[in-house]
Amino acid sequence: MRFLISGGQRLTGEVELAGSKSEATKLMIASLLTSEECIFENFPRIGDTKITAELCSSVGSRISQEGTILRMAAPAITNHRVTSLSRRNRIPILAIGPLLARVGQAEVPFVGGDQIGHRPVDLHLEALAALGAEVKLTNHTYQAMVRGRLRGAHIKFRFPSVGATENAVLAAVLAKGRTIISNAAVEPELIDLIKMLQKMGAIIELGANRTIYIDGVDRLRGVTHTVLPDRNEAVSFACLTLATNGRVLVRQAQQEHLITFLNALRRIGGEYEVVKEGIIFYRNRPLSGIEIETDCHPGFMTDWQQPFTALLTQANGISVVHETIYEDRFGYTEDLNRMGANIHVFSKCLGELNCRFNGQGCRHSAVIHGPTPLRAVNHEMRDLRAGMVNVIGALIADGQSVISGIEEIDRGYQDIDERLRKLGADIKRVE
Repeated sequence: MRFLISGGQRLTGEVELAGSKSEATKLMIASLLTSEECIFENFPRIGDTKITAELCSSVGSRISQEGTILRMAAPAITNHRVTSLSRRNRIPILAIGPLLARVGQAEVPFVGGDQIGHRPVDLHLEALAALGAEVKLTNHTYQAMVRGRLRGAHIKFRFPSVGATENAVLAAVLAKGRTIISNAAVEPELIDLIKMLQKMGAIIELGANRTIYIDGVDRLRGVTHTVLPDRNEAVSFACLTLATNGRVLVRQAQQEHLITFLNALRRIGGEYEVVKEGIIFYRNRPLSGIEIETDCHPGFMTDWQQPFTALLTQANGISVVHETIYEDRFGYTEDLNRMGANIHVFSKCLGELNCRFNGQGCRHSAVIHGPTPLRAVNHEMRDLRAGMVNVIGALIADGQSVISGIEEIDRGYQDIDERLRKLGADIKRVE
């Protein structure tokens, strides 16, 4: 499948956010912790949830979806071994804790997902080992077992990894005793996962300085829970709106989850208005350059820098983007440069502080000179977030772009082409 996109149209109107990709998949894994039914509202239909459903079904979950309501129940774990999936995904490693809690054994495929860096899993494995799991690697899978129950432990992360924190939380809620997680991630999706687990019967407290306290319980019950609106979608639609000099109401966008982005947007000349229904994005003047660096929440999110960088190609002056979360996330700048952008990527830290990639030869800082007119070219989507860059570039380019590999963007954006057409974009999905 491909997108045919003709640029030059201003986006106007309103768009509804889908449920968060980053949260929905984790809630599905959390449902494996109980034998009772879990019901998820505002649930998105995207590629990553389909792969997660494949994983959960293979171990015993019964899953059905009607509209935006997903129902899941795993009365019994019928299979603790999942050696392959139809598509590689980062989620399987998170299933180890729930499977160990239910049946004492687990085998899941290696992580996959977007090619945006090494994505080491050592923090995951160290957390599981601290809780008493015995984990070994085969050629293609992680195998784990526990003698009796997992047990509480003090887990100290050297970096506040979102995935590793999620893994530790999911494994600890049914462990025996108290678990303390130091230097934990505190992203909104993770906090909402904790809220769901608390509703299921878990005992979890949020302390100061990125500390999470968990007292293990014997069992969890079913729950009904609403998935957060996708804040990455909100940022994507905001960047699309400003890039095309449009005006769009992004329904369900939540200011508290976007504070850092909204400040950056206003600094470059964008505007927004928070209303009861969501946030209206627009601009009244030309855009100007900025210096930003990504960071863990509440900093500027790494998944925001790609659409924001695409937007900065249309800003006056020089902009600098310093990526501190993943060491290799600027591949998409080659696509923008082919369209006429002027972006240079460096291995030096160009932010205020030297990050953990300093001196490692990682190309993790970008300098953008703008504004530059863009011209239509043909692209193959590299990954999910780079796919949104391709779409933004095509919508502001002169001419028609052909973008293939759109299954990448379908992993995280529900019906993106249909929603963009309703805003006035000239975009078609073809074979």
